[in-house]
Amino acid sequence: MRVTLIYVGLTSEKFYTEACAEYEKRIGAFADFKSICIKEEKIENETSRAQIEKALSLEEQRIKAAIPKNSLIVTLCIEGKSLSSEGVAKLIEDNASKGVSSIVFVIGSSHGISTALKASSAYKLSMSAMTFPHMLARVMLTEQIYRAFTIINGKNYHK
Repeated sequence: MRVTLIYVGLTSEKFYTEACAEYEKRIGAFADFKSICIKEEKIENETSRAQIEKALSLEEQRIKAAIPKNSLIVTLCIEGKSLSSEGVAKLIEDNASKGVSSIVFVIGSSHGISTALKASSAYKLSMSAMTFPHMLARVMLTEQIYRAFTIINGKNYHK
């Protein structure tokens, strides 16, 4: 199984990048994992909805260019469905059993993900009704992907 995490925007906080690196290394025991950072469009604080949509559209183009061919796309968005850790494992396992060999998770910028990209995704996933910094969401999702693989493979980490 190939799992790709595409996220928008860089971070300078070392503790986030170190946490992600640890979980990425752990995922490597179960799957081919890759994370890809996409450049975030700079927009002013006081901006119109049209400017935000334009920025999201530009980010969408970069995201789509980074998605491996024939991948199942899972976008993270507030209107998505919340899953337990077992639910994330089931999402991965069920798709693998259907012949899906590549899953892509997408975390958008601080303004979200374009409507078109969400509409084209196979699954919309919500981490919570709460708002998290994007880098923390990246750490949490990476950990959940690792946890999902431990569940699928019957490992003790899940407990």
